[in-house]
Amino acid sequence: MTNPTSLAELRRVTQPPEVRLRANAEHWTASLYLRDLSPYLTWLLVRTPVSANGVTGVMILVGWSTAAALLIPGIWGPVLAVLLGQLQMLVDCSDGEVARWRQTKSPAGVFLDKVGHYTTEALIPIALGLRAATLPLSESGYVWTTLGLSLAVVIILNKALNDMVHVARAHAGLTKLADSRGEKVPTTSLMRRLRTAARFIPFYRLFHSVELTMVALAFSVVGIFIGQQVSTQWLLIIMTPLALLSLVGHFVAIMASARVR
Repeated sequence: MTNPTSLAELRRVTQPPEVRLRANAEHWTASLYLRDLSPYLTWLLVRTPVSANGVTGVMILVGWSTAAALLIPGIWGPVLAVLLGQLQMLVDCSDGEVARWRQTKSPAGVFLDKVGHYTTEALIPIALGLRAATLPLSESGYVWTTLGLSLAVVIILNKALNDMVHVARAHAGLTKLADSRGEKVPTTSLMRRLRTAARFIPFYRLFHSVELTMVALAFSVVGIFIGQQVSTQWLLIIMTPLALLSLVGHFVAIMASARVR
């Protein structure tokens, strides 16, 4: 396909309603402002020989850099992590837009996108564990690295539940789920009430890379007064049981919904 002649044309092709209105695949930052910025980046990218999968590769590297930034001592590491986390999501918007403009959408691109998000969201809590322990590691420091690894495992398991639903439906010969909010509605009245109550304290949203970096920055601000190591330790102590609760709740919600029926 030739290069776009205007941003309006680029938006029409790369941001159709089925993309902008996705209930589950769009992060709130994309809906809030990143989809307004991404066409400018996509405009530049489609004029280069870089493929959509190549752009996704950049997204992966930015995500890994987000986690690595948390190893920088003091508050500036989390500040950089927040900025890189936003950049990762911006590039994540553009890789799909490049694929839609060039009509090169492929399973490989979807796979690489999953690799980027899974690895980033695993590496961030691992980096927080190292930050809580400080380097070089001492015997007591392994408590915090282990807690960081545990948090990473729980976050990845929670994230994988959604993909497990798609795999289970495919193996059962069922149709692909529509990306709508209705698919998540529990089939029992008790679970519907619990789901409604959970919306008042949406802690389950804290485990995406964007929110994780923001929480890390908030605790780093507290760390100015109580020490960065201590504040990061408290971050892990608080986040790990919340992640476990989110994992259990997510599993129960899936089993109580029509997604696996």
